[in-house]
Amino acid sequence: MWRKSSRSGGNGDCVEVAGFADAVGVRDTKDRQGPALSFGPASWTRFVAATRAGRFDNGA
Repeated sequence: MWRKSSRSGGNGDCVEVAGFADAVGVRDTKDRQGPALSFGPASWTRFVAATRAGRFDNGA
């Protein structure tokens, strides 16, 4: 089941995530029929941790 990210803005710049048995999927809400990215659970956990730590902040 896909769900909208809690960090998506209200301006249409949204992503959806879905947890599967062996992967986490990510897709653009504006193109739900388009491609989706797939990450292994360990990679996704590291990405989320790095994001929460501010490693990808651009000062905006």
